Formats: sequence, structure tokens, C-alpha cells
Amino acid sequence: MNENDLDVGQEKHEKEQLEVPVAWEALEDAFENNAPEVHSYLHFDTGEVIRIVDGVADPAMHARILNDSRYLRIDPVSSREQYRWMERFIATVEDEELRRRLNVAIDGKGAFRRFKDALMSHPVDRERWFVFRSERLRSCMDSWLTAHGIQSVERPKWHVPTVEEVVHTEVEAMPEPRPPRRSSEVTTTPDASRRRVHDLVDAVAPRDLETARTFLEFLTERRSNPSARPSAPPEQAPEPPPEAADTGSN
Repeated sequence: MNENDLDVGQEKHEKEQLEVPVAWEALEDAFENNAPEVHSYLHFDTGEVIRIVDGVADPAMHARILNDSRYLRIDPVSSREQYRWMERFIATVEDEELRRRLNVAIDGKGAFRRFKDALMSHPVDRERWFVFRSERLRSCMDSWLTAHGIQSVERPKWHVPTVEEVVHTEVEAMPEPRPPRRSSEVTTTPDASRRRVHDLVDAVAPRDLETARTFLEFLTERRSNPSARPSAPPEQAPEPPPEAADTGSN
């Protein structure tokens, strides 16, 4: 195999890598938790880690995840390997008394819990242990992702809008108020009036149809014969006051 073939093979390998926005903290927890009843899976689309616990989760859901190609089962770090991490860390502790207590703590069953309890009263070395363990977990995760052709990409950041952004968005969403129309601008076409009359007639109750027909015929007749329009009634003279009504009494 020549150098060109190696370059082509490397380029093909890079193209085959799957970009996943890995949730590192959740993946770290999954790598550390090696309890036999806990099963963890990485979702390719979201990068989130889902955890299934036997006896708690629905078995049907677990079966669906196993058959879903978008999930990848996570292989946690073995207890043996994590025990070696504690041994290597103890060798870096400078306090002889603490180092002795830690060696006693990891002897026998329950070593992990006693190890953590022994570090509770030593905040500096406790913090050193967290960093020590995280570095080794991160190395294991990187190797696991590489072995499965996964490239971690930056996760989308949550954006919490400010008060100004919320107010600005609400103002933009509000419709602009329409200016009031002047009376001269309000016009109605004859066709619109006819449609309105038809709508009104359709809405009239059956018992009132005869009255409506009579009124429309009256309007039609008045339009065709303007002289038939009733004239204004003559003004009546005001009645005389009571004291002036009887003038022949004297």
C-alpha cells in the first residue's frame, strides 16, 4: 500500500465519522456506573444519555431502544479498572496518615464507599481525586467514541432571552393600529347593499316575511312614482290657553 492509498483511506474514515453533540457529564456518569442492573445508551441525534434500570423501566421500552439504530449501548468502565485508579491515586497522596487510611479503606468489600468517606475530611485531596478520576474517564470516553466512529461536536447552547428581547418580540408581533376612517371615506356600493338586503331577508323569521315584502313593495312603488310620496302634515295651530278658551262668559 502506497502513501496515496493511506491518504484515501484516512479521508474515507473521516467522512464516515458520525457527528454527535455529546452530553459529556451524562456520558461520564454512564461510564462510571457499572451496576449490572443499569443500562445506558447514547442517542446519536441529541447526544443525550438515556438510562434503563431493570425492574424500574418498562421492558417494552428497553426492547425498543435495543432495536433502534439511533441508540448506542455504553460500555462502562469495569470495577477492576476503577479500583486500579484508586490505587494509583493513593500513591500520589503526600499526607502519610491519609495515605495509610486510604489503603485500609480499599481493602475488602465496599472499598469505593469507604474510599470516598476517607476523603470527606480532606477537601484538597478530595478535589484532586475528582480531577484524577475525570481525566481517566474522559480518556476512556474518547477511546470509546473513536472506536465507534463518533466525533463529538459542540452542543447547542440554551439562550435565555432578556427582558428587552421579550418586549421587543411582543411589540413586533402586535398588529399596527388602523387609523379611524372618516365619514366621507365610508362608502357602500349598490351591489354590496343588495347583498346585505338579501342576507337580511334570509334572516327574517317566516312570520315576518309578509311585512318585509309589503315594505319593499312600498319602497319600489315610491321610487317609481315620486308624486305618491306623502307630503309633510300641515302644522296645527296651538290650542288656546284654558283661561282664554271661554270668551262668552262675560
